[in-house]
Amino acid sequence: MRAVIQRVKYSSVSVDGKIVGKINQGFMVLLGITHTDGDKEINWLSKKIKDLRVFEDENGKMNLGLEEIGGELLIISQFTLYGDCIKGRRPGFVDAARPEIAKPLYEKFLEKCKSYGIKTEAGIFGADMKVEILNDGPVTLIIDTINMPK
Repeated sequence: MRAVIQRVKYSSVSVDGKIVGKINQGFMVLLGITHTDGDKEINWLSKKIKDLRVFEDENGKMNLGLEEIGGELLIISQFTLYGDCIKGRRPGFVDAARPEIAKPLYEKFLEKCKSYGIKTEAGIFGADMKVEILNDGPVTLIIDTINMPK
């Protein structure tokens, strides 16, 4: 799994002009899924995101996590995170999991995040989505489970 995490003051996702998910302060997460992902990756990545300490404390230091600030999550499926742009001008997506594999894993990831008691909103898997964010900082992080401890 690969996640692009943006610290936001506000974020929303719309499909066909209708907002299907929106949050206030927290993380907007673009989530890519590859062929080898499973429960281990879901558990590790969801906990890593939950525990990230990138919100400012009373001294202006990035020292607080989602739970301490009452933060929220907006998670959007993003197969293009596994786009390979090395050759040619058109990305290849062979490393992205096919929808029949990716969608159940995406849904499990959402459920795992909700199980932490964090308000978790989502886009619609496979839909043409429009994402609005008010990036805070900006703070943007990329986490890939290929780098997680074995």
